Amino acid sequence: MDNYRAFLAIAISFVILIAYQYFFDGFGAKTPADTKQGTAIEQVGPKVEDKAAPAQDAALRPATIAKPKAVDRNAKQITIDTDLYTAVVSEQGGTLQNFVLKKYKETDSSDSPGKQLIKTGEKEGFPFDFTWGTALERGTLYKSETPEVKFKDGESKGQLVMRAVSDTGVEIERKYIFARDQYLIDLEVKVKNTTAQSLQGSPRFYQVNMPFEDNATGSSYLFLGPAAFINGQLQEYKGKEISESVKTVQGTIDWAAYEGTYFMAGILPEQNAGISVTMQETGKVVEMSLAGKLDTLPPGGELVYKYRLYYGPKKLTLLKDIGYNLDKSVNFGWFDVIAKPTLWLLNFFYGFVKNYGIAIILVTVLFKVAFWPITQKGMKSMKNMQKLQPKMAKIKEKYKNDPAQMNKEVMNMYKTYKVNPLGGCLPMVLQIPVFFALYKVLLQCIELRHAPFMLWITDLSAPDRLWVGLHIPYLGGIPVLTLLMGASMFLQQKMTPTTADPAQAKIMMFLPVIFTFMFINFASGLVLYWFINNLLSILQQKLINNQAIKTV
Repeated sequence: MDNYRAFLAIAISFVILIAYQYFFDGFGAKTPADTKQGTAIEQVGPKVEDKAAPAQDAALRPATIAKPKAVDRNAKQITIDTDLYTAVVSEQGGTLQNFVLKKYKETDSSDSPGKQLIKTGEKEGFPFDFTWGTALERGTLYKSETPEVKFKDGESKGQLVMRAVSDTGVEIERKYIFARDQYLIDLEVKVKNTTAQSLQGSPRFYQVNMPFEDNATGSSYLFLGPAAFINGQLQEYKGKEISESVKTVQGTIDWAAYEGTYFMAGILPEQNAGISVTMQETGKVVEMSLAGKLDTLPPGGELVYKYRLYYGPKKLTLLKDIGYNLDKSVNFGWFDVIAKPTLWLLNFFYGFVKNYGIAIILVTVLFKVAFWPITQKGMKSMKNMQKLQPKMAKIKEKYKNDPAQMNKEVMNMYKTYKVNPLGGCLPMVLQIPVFFALYKVLLQCIELRHAPFMLWITDLSAPDRLWVGLHIPYLGGIPVLTLLMGASMFLQQKMTPTTADPAQAKIMMFLPVIFTFMFINFASGLVLYWFINNLLSILQQKLINNQAIKTV
């Protein structure tokens, strides 16, 4: 194995990574295939036992997701203002019609408004609607006890109580509990039968979403859409399986959510509030509903359903503290075991330097130091292999008609000069999983969103562009850091010993050009990592080239 093959292996691996994610929606995404027309039904994991509602119950298998009633213009809007967000809940269906995050902005501009997580309107519908069998429809008009939610002095929580009576005689009370310093919202729904006969129905909680980001960097390679954590596994659904049919999955549900790259809108059912999830995508609109088991409500009887709702950032430490396996929504796929410690390191360094660009540099240096010994051996091995080329050429010429003897002589030569032909390739192969893990972290972690580095790089999650007042077709601005990365890769190629023939060596010189084009629209944080890694590799190669190597 020589330098040509080593670099080619890295290039091919990188291309495979990008192509795989583009066509198959990311590493580790579990997307059970079921694209039949009509309603797709899937039992995920162990069958849920439910005596009151067998698995064949029609309540768990709607032909379509029910649509809400027409908008009632008399419905009032109730505002909730906390330290983390401002929200608006409507009396029309008790739905959430506005949710603006205060600590995250729409853009990195200083005058940008807060990040809006409700992208739908009256036409598409809003999240947080609730039905109970056929006794309560979507869009039921509630009456609120107060025009706004107030937090009393010294109290961290405030509540909103809304009540309604359906045409069938079912009374509904919805109690939202908001916290000043948490993204979690508690919801308690009481269903009371005021009729003289028993009623049957299952609770169903609705979610309607559109993408949080219009053009998120790397969105072509990352998952976007409905997901659920069912029976201990993350399930992500995208493409034909929800756009060509209504899909229903059943199991033990920890949470169901609509996910973006950096934010999520999740429902966390408690007790029997959720045993199946139904979803459908129409254009960019994704409708989901979380259904509970079928219940029987006697005259005068009352049932209570509890949910926890999470509308906020996909920040790993925050989600871990919440529980419910919500942290599994931050999915790094195959490289999770490396990626999550890498993210911890990134945040650890940020705690000291308060700049994620510098934190990326420090993580890169740390990884380089960790791999320095084996990389050093690999580079020395390539250098020695290069010095052995004249002897190799003589052996090949002498035994060109006897391949067996030629291989024997080559191996004897390696043994004599203590050269490992795999020595130059192995260190690079060992670093590939680390690079891919870091690639996933820098592309997905919300910490880099709108995080400035220095000079023209004001957003490490966005492509690197220097705006010079002149619009460049396709690019807009000049990708300075990306060009520097390509130049450093070219210099590294020139300095690295190679045993390839001249034709192969010329082909290898195109790799920096290929990588430069590949990285043009990547997040600048990822480009920064690759650039710094190249500089450190150049330094290491320079040190090796200056060392006195044993004459062979």
